[in-house]
Amino acid sequence: MMHVIRQINCSLLRTGIGFPLKTSCSCSTKTTTIKAPKASRQWQVKAVKQGQPTHATHPHLLQEGELLPGVRQDEFRERRFRLMEGIHRHASKHDNSLKQHLVVIPSATKVYMTEKIPYIFRQNTDFLYLSGCLEPDNALVLTGTRGDDHVSTLFVRKHDMHSELWDGPRTGVEGAPTLFGVDQAYALTDLEPFIASFTRSHRSFILWYDFMNPLQPDVHRTLREFLGDAWNKMWESPKPFIHQLRLYKSPAEVALMKDSCRIASDAIAATIASSYPGVTEHQLFARVDYECRMRGAEYLAYPPVVAGGDRANIIHYISNNQVVTEGEMVLMDAGCEYHGYSSDITRTWPVSGRFSQSQRDLYEAVLSVQTELIRMCATLPSLDSLFHAMCSLLGLRLQELGVLSSRSTQDELSRAAYSFCPHHVSHYLGMDVHDTALIPRSVPLEPGMVITVEPGIYVSPLNKLAPSQYHGLGVRIEDDVLITASGPIVLTAGCPKQIDDIEKLMSNQQSMNS
Repeated sequence: MMHVIRQINCSLLRTGIGFPLKTSCSCSTKTTTIKAPKASRQWQVKAVKQGQPTHATHPHLLQEGELLPGVRQDEFRERRFRLMEGIHRHASKHDNSLKQHLVVIPSATKVYMTEKIPYIFRQNTDFLYLSGCLEPDNALVLTGTRGDDHVSTLFVRKHDMHSELWDGPRTGVEGAPTLFGVDQAYALTDLEPFIASFTRSHRSFILWYDFMNPLQPDVHRTLREFLGDAWNKMWESPKPFIHQLRLYKSPAEVALMKDSCRIASDAIAATIASSYPGVTEHQLFARVDYECRMRGAEYLAYPPVVAGGDRANIIHYISNNQVVTEGEMVLMDAGCEYHGYSSDITRTWPVSGRFSQSQRDLYEAVLSVQTELIRMCATLPSLDSLFHAMCSLLGLRLQELGVLSSRSTQDELSRAAYSFCPHHVSHYLGMDVHDTALIPRSVPLEPGMVITVEPGIYVSPLNKLAPSQYHGLGVRIEDDVLITASGPIVLTAGCPKQIDDIEKLMSNQQSMNS
């Protein structure tokens, strides 16, 4: 939605390499100009450490010209171009005049668990998608009318010898244009005068900034004050346009997601093989974390679910502090983050190494439903269509098991099935686990999208509908699926899920240990 606040009454000029700054004091007012780093100085930054891995410092990770493994600098430029084109097309539908756009995307900032001890830093994914910058406390600003005439400006932390002694090197103003391929760079402290100069120089423009989810207090304050000072202003969030771009994965992104899914698949397989009666959920948590990191992942993509026994019926169980005893199953929902891209897998297995008959019944019901839903992806349905299909298929399977009445209609079966699986069957996957949250689940799938397919059956011990042999059992099977023109590709196929494969994996490991 377009929010009309006030409209700016300034003349429209394209942002240049430098911008005038007015500084005032009680006795005088003067104008100075901040200049972009000179090209003659840019060669020098290649020899020094940057604020993130580069080909020079991490040749085992990055090739020349890459900002993330496999993702080259020119791909980030292309993303910025496409964002500005999308914004221009959207604005043109509502106003034929050629308005300037001011797009502000802040990075994440450090968050501290105590006075000087930070949590592990994770970059704002929208900012990372457009800039390739992994450093905190920066901001990307795009100005112009459309994709082919925009100027990209990165506001970064200045070099600070004391801070860098404690926290490591920063790319700084001088190194940012060369490393990130932006047109110009300034210190983050210059954002406020940059905005002020832009408003004085441009008669009419739209501000694109997500006021609803502020990430950096100083950037948010600057833009809030900007809205309060000027008149006749328009603002809108750029997130829907960024998410629309992120929904479709480039070949480089697909390669990273394949690696993320392979790592998580192998890690979960190793965790399944290592389990035994009496193992704790915490130990299984530690094992999957270890296995992911040893294969190259930076960290787990989210707090994993490691639920033994009837705790599997708690959908988001993350306490992971109980013992898994003989005869119980483990439901593990885990994935890793690999250079900014996430995987998301769920597997359920018997800790003793063999499924009981009731466990096998529920497991095979869920697996048959998932197999059919993955097959349906070839017809490019919406995620909501997959969910409705899941309810219908689960209802039939539960009826076959005698959990639901044989006299129930299909509609009754579908409604009842939702009580056994009270979550959606799919979400988009990418840089975030629940990726591109602003894209509705009602849109048809298209090639380039990556989704999860995750049906489940959860039978509470208090469930009066189900026969007693199923009470306390919970089963979910989740895979990550790339949509292509020739059909769905299961990126997590390396993680065993057939009953025979799981039992064989555990039997082989137990034989080796004995």
